[in-house]
Order: sequence, then C-alpha cells, then structure tokens
Amino acid sequence: MNHSIIVTRYARALVKWVRETGHGAIVVSEAETLGTALRSLPDLRRMMVAADDVVSPFEKKKLLQSALGNRMSQELSRFLTLLNKNDRMGLVQEILRDFVDLYHRSVGIRKAHLTTVEEPSERMLQRLKALVKQKTGDDVIIEVDVDPSLVGGFVFDIDDYLMDASVKRQLDLIREQFVERNRRII
Repeated sequence: MNHSIIVTRYARALVKWVRETGHGAIVVSEAETLGTALRSLPDLRRMMVAADDVVSPFEKKKLLQSALGNRMSQELSRFLTLLNKNDRMGLVQEILRDFVDLYHRSVGIRKAHLTTVEEPSERMLQRLKALVKQKTGDDVIIEVDVDPSLVGGFVFDIDDYLMDASVKRQLDLIREQFVERNRRII
C-alpha cells in the first residue's frame, strides 16, 4: 500500500478521534513538539524507523514521551500504541505532520509562511491575518522567517499561493530581462 495513503488514513483517524474527545488543541501542540524533535534529531528519527528487534516498540514510545518531557495526553499515548501495534512507527513524523494540517483545516485555521528582511511588526502580522480572514473566512497562523538576503520586501506563502514582493526577486527579474535582451543583440 502507498505510504501517503497510510499516512493520510492514520492522520484522519486521529483528527476524528481528538475532535470527539475535545482535546485537539492539546494533541496538536504535542504533535508539533514531536515533529520539531523528529526533524531536528536525526538519531530519534532513525530510532523510529529501526526494526523492532533493534529498538522495541515500548522503547520507541518512551523516546517520544521523553521528547515531550514525559507528559503525554492519553489520546496521543493510545495513538502511538496503535502505531506500534500496526508496525507504523516509521511513519510517525509524516502522520503527525498531516494530522496537524488536517486538524487546523477542520477547525478553520490556515498556516502561512512569511519571510522578511527583519522581524515584522505586530501591526503587519495583524493586517495579514485580517486580509486572509477577509478573503478566506479562515483564521491564520503565520510562521515568520528572517532572511536578510531578500534585501527588502517580503515573501508570503499560504496554501498554493505565493506572493514574492522582495527586492531580491525584482532584481532577479531585471537581471533576467537584461540577459535576454543582450542575447538578442548577439
């Protein structure tokens, strides 16, 4: 079976379950913490995909629990037990990532990414949130990155929409036009 189908099925099941229990926000927070740990700690990620005779399912769950400071919701704990039982711990990072995205969509929240030259003001963030709310009707969580190489302006990415209003991009466009014009001359 295709991994993406498996990942989506488990993520949807977890969304459905936490919506029923009412603890979605808690499990999302834990899933985001675990996702960060799995991305930043390659050894932890390798442990999750290791064969059960190398790292037991119990040890895998304990490692994830320790990444949360030994505090884990009952829902996530039971879900990880299910993943262990079905030999799916190797997909835990992808499942949790999809779960967070699906849960946010189910409660009307979109994720966006803003890259600027310097830390944006709270006023700018509020204006972007209001604009997205006006256009889509959804709330938005904006992740911010600072990238001085943009020279000025910003890059705003939400869903499949990318607005690149950076000075760097404008300079690249001018450079491309200049090169193209000079090719015609030769």
